[in-house]
Amino acid sequence: MKSKLEELIEKLCPNGVEYRELGEICILTAGGDIPKNNLSKEKTEEYQIPIFSNGVGENALYGYTNIEKIKSKCVTISARGTIGYAALRKEPFYPIVRLICAIPKIDLLAEFLCYFIQTLTFKVPTTGIPQLTIPMIKNIKIPIPPLEIQEEIVRILDKFTELTTELTTELTLRKLQYEHYRDKLLTFGNEVEWKKIKEIALKVTSGGTPKTEKIEYWENGTIPWMSSGEVNLETIFKTEKYITELGLNNSSAKLIPKNSIVVALAGQGKTRGKVARIRIDLSTNQSLAAIIVDENKINPDYIFYFLKTQYQTLRQISSGNGTRGGLNLQMIANYSIPVPSLEEQKRIVEILDRFDKYINDIKEGLPAEIEMRQKQYEYYRDKLLNFKKLNVEG
Repeated sequence: MKSKLEELIEKLCPNGVEYRELGEICILTAGGDIPKNNLSKEKTEEYQIPIFSNGVGENALYGYTNIEKIKSKCVTISARGTIGYAALRKEPFYPIVRLICAIPKIDLLAEFLCYFIQTLTFKVPTTGIPQLTIPMIKNIKIPIPPLEIQEEIVRILDKFTELTTELTTELTLRKLQYEHYRDKLLTFGNEVEWKKIKEIALKVTSGGTPKTEKIEYWENGTIPWMSSGEVNLETIFKTEKYITELGLNNSSAKLIPKNSIVVALAGQGKTRGKVARIRIDLSTNQSLAAIIVDENKINPDYIFYFLKTQYQTLRQISSGNGTRGGLNLQMIANYSIPVPSLEEQKRIVEILDRFDKYINDIKEGLPAEIEMRQKQYEYYRDKLLNFKKLNVEG
């Protein structure tokens, strides 16, 4: 039995479809400068028009303005960064930083055009700053099937996209649910004593980086050496790099015992303020603070879970007082945390460990499902958008 799409193709374009150049069927423009005098980072009553730059998803949103530069439904094509990334824009917006806009001027659905552009691979010069320009894409041939066929293809591909979106939303909701229960468990009133970390820790210290030009400090190293980026793993069983005894003894690096907690003092992007628990003896770089504890007096995993709830606060205190966006050992040592009984700490850790396992299972399972759906979608998208070319020669 034939599908609706096959029947439509057989009926409306059995001999193929016409291909026309992008510059012929669309108005092509490129984004300009940022509207500095009409700009807000947040959406306000006055500034409601989104400003889009090159980027994927939410990363493309630069801010808001009150100027409508593009008023028609169109497709934006990232000219820098993630070159060639196509997105559908249904509402008025303001493009910046050479973001290419393609506005259909014939019977061509913007949705159909967007899906087709997503199948393309763009080649850009390797010299200088990689950039896509209008002259580089205006001659690309686009299939123009009848509107009925465009609509059916968009309907099919939208269904695939919805499935992926639902799975991604499910993952986000589960993570939010986990964070809610974690924060609730770790919220205490005056009934619990609060102590500074230096009062409950045996030591708060940082590490160092052996000189990289000294091969003997790194080659055949057996001592795990943790960089600040690895804090994002949250539970550390191994490290990417290793140093030698010589490297350890001739640098500020120190051996940190397992079951200590590390906090990122500095780092790229969102790393600063992140916390991890270490399950092996290791050394660290100078951008990590290590909290070494006596496990008979405090549960290190309890500290880990509590400090996870303090991420935003740690980032806020590290952005002022001349620290230039960095935490220091004194800030960590003087940071206060609630200290319930060891029994209560253990109870909280056991609950959160179970939650953690549940969330990690979802984080492993759902992304695999999302990836499978994405591959399925790309396969059908490419297949659906592969039209026979109409022979227009007389």
